[in-house]
Amino acid sequence: MTIGLAIGLATPAFADELPEVQRLIKQGQYPQALEKVDAYLSTRPKDAQGRFLKGLIYTEMNKPTEAIGVFTRLSEDYPELPEPYNNLAVLYAQQRQYDKARTALEMAIRTHPSYAIAYENLGDVYAKLASQAYDKALQLDGSNAGTQNKLALIRDLITTSGKSNVKPTPAAAAPVVAVAPPPAPVKVAEAKPAAPPTASVVSTTPGSATPAAPAAVQPPPPAKPAEVKPAEAKPTPEPVPAPIAGAAGDDIAHAINAWASAWERKDMKAYLGAYATDFRTPKGISRKDWEAERTKRIAGKGGKISVKIEDLQTTINGDSATVKFRQHYAAPGLNSSATKTMTLARTGNRWLIKEENAR
Repeated sequence: MTIGLAIGLATPAFADELPEVQRLIKQGQYPQALEKVDAYLSTRPKDAQGRFLKGLIYTEMNKPTEAIGVFTRLSEDYPELPEPYNNLAVLYAQQRQYDKARTALEMAIRTHPSYAIAYENLGDVYAKLASQAYDKALQLDGSNAGTQNKLALIRDLITTSGKSNVKPTPAAAAPVVAVAPPPAPVKVAEAKPAAPPTASVVSTTPGSATPAAPAAVQPPPPAKPAEVKPAEAKPTPEPVPAPIAGAAGDDIAHAINAWASAWERKDMKAYLGAYATDFRTPKGISRKDWEAERTKRIAGKGGKISVKIEDLQTTINGDSATVKFRQHYAAPGLNSSATKTMTLARTGNRWLIKEENAR
C-alpha cells in the first residue's frame, strides 16, 4: 500500500516551512522533522497538510498508535479527503487488522470514487482476508483439495504482487504532497458566444457557465437536401435547432450557478434539490444516506466554503447534457483541485444532476 497526499493542501507559508519538513523526512531526520512540524502547527492547528506530514513522520518513526491518532482526527475534521482513510488502512494492514483496513478503504472510495490507490489497496486487503478465510477452512477440513488450491493461488498472488509485507510509501517517493500555493481564483471567460450573462464565477463542483464546444451545442440550421454533405447525412439525424440549443445552454448555466450558490451558502434544501430523483449516488448507497452524508459535510463544516470553476465544456444532446470542468475547492486549512464531469437531464423546465464524477 502507498501513503501519499494527492490533493493540494497549501498556503503561501508552505513555501518557507513545509518543504523543510519534507527534506528532513527524506533524510531520515524524523525527530527534527517532528519538532519543525509541531512548531508549524502551533500557529495553524487545523492545517490539513501539516497534520498529514506529522502522521507520516510518526509512521516512519514506527509509532503506529500516534500515526493512527493523527490520521483518525484528520479524517474526522476533513471527511471529504480520501488520503487519511487510505493511510489508516495502511497502518491497520501492518497490524493485520484487515477488517478495519477494508472499512477505511471503502470510506476513501466513497469519498473519492476515482481514487485509484484506494482500489489497489482494497484488492490487496481482500486478498489477505481471502487467505485468512481459506486457511481457517483448511483448519476445519484439511482434506478439501479445492480450498487448498484456492489458498495456494491467493498466496501466490500476494507474493507475486509484492504485497506480502504492506508498507507505506517513504517520504522520498511521495512527491504528490503539494507544496506549491494553490492557484489563484479563476473567473470563467465571459467572451465566449454562448456564455450565460450570470456566470462570472461558479463556486461549486459542476461547472461554469460557458459552453466550450459551441459546435456541439449550436448545430447549424437544417440545410436544404441538395446541400447536405455526405459526411453529415446520418440515418436518423436529430439536430437541435440553434435557438433551442442556445436557450438550453443558458438554462444549464443558470442551474449550475444556482446549485453552486446553494452549496456556498450551505442552503441544503436548494443544494439537494438540484439533483434528480434518480441521481446515481456513490457506490449505490441510498439517497437518504447520501443526503445525510452531504448535509454533514457541507452544513456541518465551519468557516466559508469557496469553489472556483475553469475550463468549462458543455455538450447538449436533446434532453441530456454533459458538463466537464476543472474545480478548485477551498475551505479553512484546505485547498484542492479536481477535474469533474457531470451529466444533467431536462425535467420539465429544469436541468437536474443525474451523475457526477471527479478525478
